[in-house]
Amino acid sequence: MRKLSISGDRFELDGQPFQLLSGAVHYFRVVPEYWQDRLLKLKACGLNTVETYIPWNLHEPEEGCFYFEGQTDIEAFVRLAGELGLHVILRPSPYICAEWEFGGLPAWLLADDTMQLRCNNQVYLKKVDAYFDELLPRLRPLLSTHGGPVLAVQIENEYGSFGSDKGYLDYLKEGMIARGMDVLLFTSDGPEDHMLQGGMIKGVFATVNFGSRAKESFAKLREYQPAGPLVCMEFWNGWFDRWMKPHHTRPASEVAETLDEMLAMGASVNFYMFHGGTNYGFMNGANLFDEYEPLVSSYDYDTLLDESGNPTDKFYAAREIIKKYVDLPSLVLPPVIKSRAYGKVQMTESASLLTQLDALSHPVQRENPEPMEKLGQAYGFILYSTKITGPRSSMELVLQEVRDRALVFANGVFIDTVERWNPHGIPLTIPAEGLQIDILVENMGRVNYGPQLRDPKGITCGVRLGYQFLHNWSIRSLPLTDLKGLKFAQSNCGARLQTTFYRGSFQVNEPEDTFLRLDGWIKGQVFINGFNLGRYWEKGPTKTMYVPAPLLRQGDNELILFELHGVMEPVVTFVDKPVLG
Repeated sequence: MRKLSISGDRFELDGQPFQLLSGAVHYFRVVPEYWQDRLLKLKACGLNTVETYIPWNLHEPEEGCFYFEGQTDIEAFVRLAGELGLHVILRPSPYICAEWEFGGLPAWLLADDTMQLRCNNQVYLKKVDAYFDELLPRLRPLLSTHGGPVLAVQIENEYGSFGSDKGYLDYLKEGMIARGMDVLLFTSDGPEDHMLQGGMIKGVFATVNFGSRAKESFAKLREYQPAGPLVCMEFWNGWFDRWMKPHHTRPASEVAETLDEMLAMGASVNFYMFHGGTNYGFMNGANLFDEYEPLVSSYDYDTLLDESGNPTDKFYAAREIIKKYVDLPSLVLPPVIKSRAYGKVQMTESASLLTQLDALSHPVQRENPEPMEKLGQAYGFILYSTKITGPRSSMELVLQEVRDRALVFANGVFIDTVERWNPHGIPLTIPAEGLQIDILVENMGRVNYGPQLRDPKGITCGVRLGYQFLHNWSIRSLPLTDLKGLKFAQSNCGARLQTTFYRGSFQVNEPEDTFLRLDGWIKGQVFINGFNLGRYWEKGPTKTMYVPAPLLRQGDNELILFELHGVMEPVVTFVDKPVLG
């Protein structure tokens, strides 16, 4: 039986001193065809371990419906890592943060207003137990104690940044032990008093997360854990990007200096991230402190491998530091994954959303607007429609608590946009015959970190005309999971069509990585061969979207854009290099 153990201030594996040199690669942010490429590069950098989170919301997208296939096949990812000679650290749910939608919690939890998240709430824990009953037996054969590559498993995640319920953490610990998690269990928190006081529990090994000032951070950990190995479980060597904010970068020299400082102390380290990947579909998270800040589709993270898997300056800088402490063979990387500029694609067909509603959803009737979660919807868009009686003059339409961005139509004509971070009333005059109002709300990502974690989507309070709430709503869920029923017609080139699906096709002789550039397009969602690639927005910082070759097929390929605001020239371009801002 192999087990990572603690002897004094060091780890031991098979009775020998062992230093964890790890990097984070999230299987769910990388197409499975590229898992091996990313893992081989991690190993070539001099690392011996790969770490990954496990997002509950991907594995139980609907309550009681579990999914562990394709890009969510955690078992295949871990087995592959073991076959390549790597150890594995697993950081399962219930909560992962990870700049991921709702921090990995499933949206359906929010259907119950009484449920308290991330604490010793029996209703919540019953849901966690049902998930653990499915997940943990899958992980047990992969543990090192059962011949697999998994050396350690995390309990919760950075809990001290959120709460102080030790009973909750103990419940998770005991639940993991009862389900056979007999490897090293650990917590990870920021190196601050309140975080360590809230996140550490008796009998569980503690680690810390930071990006700089290693000696200072480890000194704080030593105040609470006087003995044991020093571990930086998240070495923040880059950072994530948010819409409407500049692209984040960090010099490779700074990263190398902090890494050198840690390794000189004999510490173990996990690069967060080694390779970031992509927030496909609607799965980006959001921050909410002073204001709501949704994250972009790219999770490039300015780290050791870029979004498309190419080694960066940080890769080589980190490897040089590691070589000071570990004997490394000559650098051998897997074959280069080529990229190609496929050029321009004419989006020749279009289908207006408001004329295609019956192909996408069925309406439900409610007295008041209700958020997505109450209707069993997790992601995408939701449409609220009502008829206002007239006549009325000089009144303001107010969307009370819209989350997160709404397009408002009057008798089918777009009149204004209301954003969570820029709320305002819309002046309206209602004619005698009344006015049809349609409000299309986009869920731009649930908050993934901090005290505002509970983040239902849609219109969460109500809609008023003046001080009078409007009732009798028809509501349509638009998760956009199936676009096959759309009926397209030839586009009217030169006309800016509001809130419209555009379709085009392009030929590929040999599928290679590429990057979709959307000059002239405003905001929307991209679907390639039925796969939800992610969001685009002219506000940036990102100007391109990464398209890995496995999403393409030899011959004809279909591209659909759901454009919210319209485009004058419906043309996109596939280029061979990213533009991140």
